[in-house]
Amino acid sequence: MVAAARPPGPRKRFLGSPIFAFRRDPLEFLTRLARDYGDITYFKIGPNDFYFLNHPDYIRDVLVTHHDKFHKGRALQRSKRLLGEGLLTSEGEHYRRQRRLAQPAFHRGRIASYGSVMSACAGRAAARWRDGQTLDITGEMTRLTLAIVGKTLFDADVERDAREVGEALTEVMELFGYLMLPYAELLEKLPLPARRRFQRARAQLDSIIYRIIDERRRSGEDRGDLLSMLLLAEDAEGDGEGMSNEQVRDEAMTLFLAGHETTANALSWTWYLLSQHAEAEAKLHAELDAVLEDGRAPTVEDLPRLSYTEMVVSESLRLYPPAWAVGRLAITEHEVGGYLIPKGGLVLVSQFVMHRDPRYFPDSATFDPERWTPAARETRPPFAYFPFGGGPRRCIGESFALMETTLLLATIARRWRMRLVPGHRVEMSPRITLRPGKQGVLVTLEQRR
Repeated sequence: MVAAARPPGPRKRFLGSPIFAFRRDPLEFLTRLARDYGDITYFKIGPNDFYFLNHPDYIRDVLVTHHDKFHKGRALQRSKRLLGEGLLTSEGEHYRRQRRLAQPAFHRGRIASYGSVMSACAGRAAARWRDGQTLDITGEMTRLTLAIVGKTLFDADVERDAREVGEALTEVMELFGYLMLPYAELLEKLPLPARRRFQRARAQLDSIIYRIIDERRRSGEDRGDLLSMLLLAEDAEGDGEGMSNEQVRDEAMTLFLAGHETTANALSWTWYLLSQHAEAEAKLHAELDAVLEDGRAPTVEDLPRLSYTEMVVSESLRLYPPAWAVGRLAITEHEVGGYLIPKGGLVLVSQFVMHRDPRYFPDSATFDPERWTPAARETRPPFAYFPFGGGPRRCIGESFALMETTLLLATIARRWRMRLVPGHRVEMSPRITLRPGKQGVLVTLEQRR
């Protein structure tokens, strides 16, 4: 069968052009595409041809089966302005080399050793709170996960930099839309205020990362953390060399940001959902009271018994996946579902849209942790749910993130309930990650007796 030239999609009209709809609300735009045009859609933004896939088989075809025909998409290529040639953005042999060097830090045994640090940090944060206190739980989770990633991955105390990092991250996320504009490469050459703000925010983050690297270089100490491994690692399978300071910076920046930004978002959305669903919250508390019957903090050994807690996390990641879309650039032509994607075509798949597809998740907008019983999982194809991507580029920190999210949720929920402040509207902000909007998630704390 000869592949059709182009999938269906919206017509390009000036006032209704996809660029305006996509920038105004990318989640709604992609959801509407899947609803109106089916599992493969074509649209054009500026000079770029986009092919949006919304079927598990097609997603697996691009991310796994024929991954070698694609490179990372435009969004992550543009992210090199911040992340450099780290694991998220690099390609080819450079990526494979960096992955080999970083992989030992994410070995199952090493990740388990981080559990006590996670629970202890969460316990200290929860101990500072007061009954009846109102706070932005997004900011609290960002500070908490920043402290954890600093300690577990870099054995450093970066909590003192939490405010500076938080402000710089917010600035970077706000400016991400500017980086995604057509012809952004040309815009970057102009002395625009947005460009200057982005450079300033990147410099703030760089100063923290390079300070940590410099302190470790000078001490020469092997602390057994990821940074030590990056500084000391030699590529035995390749050139036998180690990493330059710039390469270490790129990996450190990638893991530093990805290691706390996504987890903070996942927890923020989880608290929001629990505050709106008393029955699920009660089941969560019942499990925590049964497993942690003496009021102690949870440990890694408790995780197999915290099945409902894990189900809550999975359902939160379904509804509000921190990585809400994945892009790929076709480096050669490829056929998917009877349509030809040409070389240079941009393929887009969306966790947010796929995770809410009623074909695989009936009543898909409803928060229901029971979707994640072992029997329910077996009824769905693998790529109906892919919060950590898939294939050779699947997130290296998946096990770390799931363990951290579950332990932090358990540690805090055994002591606190959270109630959304009446009248407070929580909005979605799909930037590099799916964050709550500028107003955060305002909750009132209720201490559990």
